[in-house]
Amino acid sequence: MPQKKPPMAKTVFLISLTGLLFLSSCAQKVETQTYYSEPYRPQYHFSPDSMWMNDPNGLVFDGSSYHLFYQYHPEDIVWGPMHWGHAISSDLVSWEHQPIALYPDQNGTIFSGSAVMDYDNTSGLGTEENPPMVAIFTYHDAAGAEQKTDNFQTQGIAFSLDKGKSWTKYAGNPVVKNPGYIDFRDPKVFWHEDSSSWIMSLVAGDHLQLYRSENLIDWNLTSTFGHEVGAHGGVWECPDLFALELNGETHWVLLISINPGGPNGGSATQYFIGDFDGYDFSSDQESIKWVDFGPDNYAGVTFNHAPNDKRLFMAWMNNWSYAQNTPTSRWRSASTLPRELSLYNAKDGVRLKNTPIEALEQLKVPAPISPQSSGENTYVNLPSGQTFVRLELPMIPTEFVLTSLKDEQLNFSLNAESKKLIIDRSFSGEVSFSEAFAAPIIIDLSPSLSDLLTLDLWIDVSSAELFINDGEQSATLQYFSNEPMSRLVYKTGDKGIRIKQVAGIERIW
Repeated sequence: MPQKKPPMAKTVFLISLTGLLFLSSCAQKVETQTYYSEPYRPQYHFSPDSMWMNDPNGLVFDGSSYHLFYQYHPEDIVWGPMHWGHAISSDLVSWEHQPIALYPDQNGTIFSGSAVMDYDNTSGLGTEENPPMVAIFTYHDAAGAEQKTDNFQTQGIAFSLDKGKSWTKYAGNPVVKNPGYIDFRDPKVFWHEDSSSWIMSLVAGDHLQLYRSENLIDWNLTSTFGHEVGAHGGVWECPDLFALELNGETHWVLLISINPGGPNGGSATQYFIGDFDGYDFSSDQESIKWVDFGPDNYAGVTFNHAPNDKRLFMAWMNNWSYAQNTPTSRWRSASTLPRELSLYNAKDGVRLKNTPIEALEQLKVPAPISPQSSGENTYVNLPSGQTFVRLELPMIPTEFVLTSLKDEQLNFSLNAESKKLIIDRSFSGEVSFSEAFAAPIIIDLSPSLSDLLTLDLWIDVSSAELFINDGEQSATLQYFSNEPMSRLVYKTGDKGIRIKQVAGIERIW
């Protein structure tokens, strides 16, 4: 990769000796942590104890605990025979690792899917007194895939009578056979009250298929969607269909992940806003809309049965363009922060907003905001390691940099004319593992009704999640610096930047 310095690189060398000593003193006071202390290990995002993780699966709330199941390869830090890993949480902030939930069997490995609480025991797999948790997932027959057949992915179910601690595969699997698609996977199931039926969203290559069932076992295809609408730069994956209200009006939202074809290369998740009548989903949406503009937000889905009917979302924080090459050793990949989804009115109509859940506020430790000038630049020291920063920017040309003591940088540039925010991570540390990793990240701000931007940055050891105007737009990205991003630098006299809040973030492990 080119080694030239970005425009503001010289700011690092202008930092005063006083600032360096201050940071060194703070670092000495930090208690040494032994667990989850590997290089690049996230400190307040979920990551597996070890080995490979990708898509979140089976997100469900059982009445007392949130369950995060996820694609897991227990024998290597690259993708392989898929299992369902498992973790639980009471608040979506702190997590407890659980034993592997689902293992491969004679029908294949266990690809992505969903989980529901069958409270009325419609499946007959439990009892009225002890209703089952039911997982719906894709079986992937590796031998069939190797032979290039067109039916090697089918849908199966399993059930648990002890809230996910142990699982029994349904004896009649698969419950949905493949009619002849190479890609036929990722079932997301929910209970549709108006039609008193279970609805399954399933992707088949380049489109969505919708199925109905009264018992989670017998399924009938009712409709398809998406053959000629939306982004089609790659295979459709990980659908999710749900309702949200805005100003008393119900809108149905369909999430579809796509790889490749994202707005900034590789993997990303698009969404459609439309209507659903229990059989058909329809949308008159003309433009392509993205859940997140960052390169590292993929395969996100929402929790079933979340309290107060909230629509809570988590995604895989990686990108298939380089996911298997990122420079970690004991483990690979993490999840995004949990977010609450809602709707808002934008210039081009109703759009989807995603905002970090309120419970994350408990991790913040307020820090002073003390700008210091050094020549033509001003810097603010940040809590080392994990940081929250809130900025305000008017829609005028602006640049600022997050930087480490080793001159590793995340550069942010606001182009007021095109209404785009550009993030450059090509100087952020280790980038040599992928040419795609160094590409600029461009966020479209044009739908915003406001010319005053609020930027919330949640910075972990190896990731940054940016939320603009309370989540009207967002961008998730990884970076692999060798020292923490410990200061924010901007040009002295830049009246566009206002630093509103700085906080450290406590680790969860």
